[in-house]
Amino acid sequence: MYFCLVNVLKNLFNFYIDNNIHVALAVCGFVGVSVLEYDISISGDLLGFLFFGTITGYNFVKYADKISFKDQSLGLFLTKIQIFSLFSFFALTYFLFQLPIKTLVVSGGFATLTFFYAIPFLTYKRLRALVGVKVIVVAIVWAGVTLIIPLVNENVVLANRIWVGFLQRILFVIVLTLPFEIRDLKYDKLTLGTLPQQVGVKATKIIGILLLLLILIIEFLKPDMDWLYTISLMLICGVMALFLYLSEKDQAKYFASYWVESIPIFWFVILKLLEII
Repeated sequence: MYFCLVNVLKNLFNFYIDNNIHVALAVCGFVGVSVLEYDISISGDLLGFLFFGTITGYNFVKYADKISFKDQSLGLFLTKIQIFSLFSFFALTYFLFQLPIKTLVVSGGFATLTFFYAIPFLTYKRLRALVGVKVIVVAIVWAGVTLIIPLVNENVVLANRIWVGFLQRILFVIVLTLPFEIRDLKYDKLTLGTLPQQVGVKATKIIGILLLLLILIIEFLKPDMDWLYTISLMLICGVMALFLYLSEKDQAKYFASYWVESIPIFWFVILKLLEII
């Protein structure tokens, strides 16, 4: 009975990870940080739109190629992915019709980037296949979805301070992707030209630490610095630095896909606790 329960829980956890539900919660964590940082509200419709949009987009990017393969071992696995993705797409469509046009227009821009990240368009290449472009596209999309879209939806004017925050978010997401790129060294084609492929694991970690320091320097240069947010940023940069230091080519199965992916959620919890205290 015990082993049966453990097996069920393991399968549920794998389903949670494989269907990118955890990634969607990480996006919501980042959105929560934006809400607290800029003192805005967020509608359930927008949160639902971003949550199911993340699942739909990530499953599309991650499994589009595999679905065309005639691999019998992937049959049942991909069927489950397709069913859940279809459900997520219908939920996304529902929430889409609840949002104002301006939010959909901005979302469409980031959705287009995501589409061409996975589908060839330029000399029959996808954006993720272009040297050095993959991580930049991912960072821009994540920063846009978790910062720009919530602000636009709440009619906030995108002043200079927000674009500075957008740059910080891009830099943070770039660092967040580095443990994944280190993990994928064994699988990525050399033509991708990822940072670890070009400079090695040790130099990648140093660059990641320098980017975290740059994020903090930018924060301290802000004339209207919010100390609670700054403290949370310092703490989460420390957490990110630790995970980056521990990243290796041979990682535990869920080191990146669960623990590193949880960092935006940790950040939201830290900031929320600081505001409560």
